[in-house]
Amino acid sequence: MLWIKSFHIIFMVAWFAGLFYLPRLFVYHTLAEDKTSIERFKIMERKLYVGIMTPCMILTIGFGTWLWLGYGFRGGWLQAKLALVLVLIAHHFYLGKLVQDFKRDMNKHGHVFYRWLNEIPTLPALIGIVILVVVKPF
Repeated sequence: MLWIKSFHIIFMVAWFAGLFYLPRLFVYHTLAEDKTSIERFKIMERKLYVGIMTPCMILTIGFGTWLWLGYGFRGGWLQAKLALVLVLIAHHFYLGKLVQDFKRDMNKHGHVFYRWLNEIPTLPALIGIVILVVVKPF
């Protein structure tokens, strides 16, 4: 099971890297003014979301489920962690919607919105999940 735990952590780290980086790409995309840069950001956003983030999310959930079934974890800490994971999954799909908006040149937000989106939803979830898993406060 330590191999499974290792892969769970590896793919979680990669997923979180994407969750932090994609909104940063949105900041730069929003500030871009020339057609070449705008098209380059569209490619980068799509490749990050489809090629890295989504597979890492699926593998994180898959290995996490395997751990859950293998260890039979219980307790309030696990329920709280799963609630935070659901928030992250919803955030992931919201970012996917934004990728589509940029792809169709239908972005409705400015760079300040994406600067806030870059940290606010993801950082508290990361901190909360790590504390819940390590400390198991309840």
